[in-house]
Amino acid sequence: MVINMLKIAVCDDEPVMRKELSDYFSKYMAERRDAAYQISGFESGKQLLESGQEFDLIFLDIRMKQPDGMETARRLRRSGSRSLLVFVTVLEEYVFEAFEVEACGYLIKPLDEGRFMRTMDRAFRSIMLKPKERLLVRRGNQSQVVLLSETVYCEVQGRKIYIHKNNGEVIDYYDRMENLKCRVDGRFFQCHRSYLVNLDCVRGCEAGQVLLPQGERIPVSRLRERELTQALLMHMKARKGS
Repeated sequence: MVINMLKIAVCDDEPVMRKELSDYFSKYMAERRDAAYQISGFESGKQLLESGQEFDLIFLDIRMKQPDGMETARRLRRSGSRSLLVFVTVLEEYVFEAFEVEACGYLIKPLDEGRFMRTMDRAFRSIMLKPKERLLVRRGNQSQVVLLSETVYCEVQGRKIYIHKNNGEVIDYYDRMENLKCRVDGRFFQCHRSYLVNLDCVRGCEAGQVLLPQGERIPVSRLRERELTQALLMHMKARKGS
């Protein structure tokens, strides 16, 4: 299925960075067959605001002349814009302000390609997937409905997915992690190449492990610890506002 044309904005006062973001996004889209897109570049927040356009996704540099990226985001939200925002900056200390304007991602310069692609995966889940509550899995000749609200985490071992429920039940079936990620909603975060965790169930993170309600622990890869923290904070804020 191909969705409608996506409108993407890249707002950064550095031409080199605008090109790099556009190139990374084009590379990401080359792997997809379900969306067409067009990219518009803006060298200032003022130029973006004056365009009067609504975008599906905006890459927004924070350190620009006034209005800077954060103020531009605030003005967009006050105007009713529901564009997905991904901040791009050299300064990590703005991360909590990013949550205030409901940013869906936060990229640090110089850009890391792996983190960029994972951020896009999360963004596309928000764009393309409606909220879900049920997951239908095939087990041999039978089908079983799994409630996502009852799912604590999923793990992959070999060719099987194991769904761990909050009542202790474990449901296994044959599938790949990439397929499962496309069938769940934004409450699930891939903390490790073999684990997908329900953010509603996360109680903390320490020593390379995610802490879960019944004392269980699952691994979080070193490169994804910070992203897990950011995703958890955004998720908590979204639940508070709903």
